[in-house]
Amino acid sequence: MSDLGINPLEDTESEAALAYAEERRENIRTFVRTNPDYYIAMFDKIGASSRFTPTVNIMAGLFGPIWFGARGLWNWALPFLIIEALALVQIARGLFGDLAADAMDRIASIEGTLDLRKRQLEAAIESGSDRVDAFRRTVESLEANIGGIRAEAEAMASEGPTIALTGLAILIIAKIAQALVANTALESRFSDWLSDDTVRSGLPQTHIILSAVFMVLIVLTATVHYSFPGRYALLTSFPTDPDIRLTGITWVEDFIAWCVRNSETFFDILTKGIRGLLDALEVILVQTPWIVIASLTILLTWLTAGLRTAIYSGAFLAYMGLLGFWEAAMTTLALLGTAACLSIVIGIPLGMFSARRPRFYSFIQPIMDFMQTMPAFVFMVPVIAFFGVGKPAAVIVTMIFGGTPVVRLTVLGLRGVPESVREAAISFGANKWYLLTKVDLPLAGPSIRAGINQTIMLSLAMVVVASLIGAKGLGEDVLEALQYANVGQGILAGFSILFCAMILDRIVQGGRK
Repeated sequence: MSDLGINPLEDTESEAALAYAEERRENIRTFVRTNPDYYIAMFDKIGASSRFTPTVNIMAGLFGPIWFGARGLWNWALPFLIIEALALVQIARGLFGDLAADAMDRIASIEGTLDLRKRQLEAAIESGSDRVDAFRRTVESLEANIGGIRAEAEAMASEGPTIALTGLAILIIAKIAQALVANTALESRFSDWLSDDTVRSGLPQTHIILSAVFMVLIVLTATVHYSFPGRYALLTSFPTDPDIRLTGITWVEDFIAWCVRNSETFFDILTKGIRGLLDALEVILVQTPWIVIASLTILLTWLTAGLRTAIYSGAFLAYMGLLGFWEAAMTTLALLGTAACLSIVIGIPLGMFSARRPRFYSFIQPIMDFMQTMPAFVFMVPVIAFFGVGKPAAVIVTMIFGGTPVVRLTVLGLRGVPESVREAAISFGANKWYLLTKVDLPLAGPSIRAGINQTIMLSLAMVVVASLIGAKGLGEDVLEALQYANVGQGILAGFSILFCAMILDRIVQGGRK
């Protein structure tokens, strides 16, 4: 064989290449199920280059989002759906819409006022009132205003063809783009299907119907609503009944009242505990001579973050003292310290418990999402119902808003500990307590300290909001500035809050570094 110039290795490689090519074609046929020869040619063309290779898919261009949705390419279908809906809305508005409707409504409203002012003018002329000139100027101004709006309405009405042509241009561009990217998107999904057979393939009839109904319904509804605004009440406002909301309000109020009646003793004990801790911190921070507090703060900053940061901290403290914000700042730090300490004392053990228990963490995760996403003014209402108005309620509100980061980052840090390190420690006879205190917590320490930092910062962000329910401190100064539009006081107090945050951040971050 070698005498004839035939290399057995090359022959084997060519046979393997042919076998691979045939297998790929069979996979493509199985995946697309419709018009396989076309897709085999297009996928080979796309796969031959690492760059984007435009190919034309007529069906994707004609049916657009329906084709993409039926193929399971929803990440492409939805953006194209939005673009096509926008284009069709523009076309319908330009051809059939009343573009001057809003302007005519404004004219009708102004004409009612104009009619009233004309009658007032006539009455003033008859009575010889000295307000004749004022009424006349008002009438002239309203008439000029109506003239300007009418000219604007005429100009808008004449823009119909331009709007329709713009929509048509957008639609054509979208169709061309869909035709050019369809095969590339489908080839990428084919690659995913090769490695994961759960990826949907083919073109099932049910998916075609579902995609078509969904796309047509969305486009038709949007087109009708924007082209003929106000004509169909169902598209403008959600059908509801005021009694539904009233019934829901009654249920919530009854439930809160029942909880308050049956848990009064528990919340009284909790309130006393929070107030005791808060009073202790206020005694330390507010009643202790300012020289002691300032010196300890500067020393702590120096030990954790360095001399330069300690100098900055001294300057920040001098700013608060010289401008008369010292006592308010210490009150704020006492409130913040109470909320942050309770959040950390509860959050770190909860995160440690959740890190190795995925089911429990999946249970509390929606609760933490609710605590972080619900606006503070909403959960202030039940907090006031249980704790009343005052500093304990402000502490609870601050804990709800700022207590979740330390839990999340503790879980993240402990789950990020390499399993190889844990297995090595276990192989050397480490028990659970040693594993936790000498392996898991030290390695998760940076993440846990970052969670503590975030909890402190978020708690400080609640200073102004908590002042609404009697938190006092710097938040009260900012709130007073907002009420009386005292710009200077608000800015100066806001800088004090900023400096408190910077001092705490440097202390915590300095320790982490």
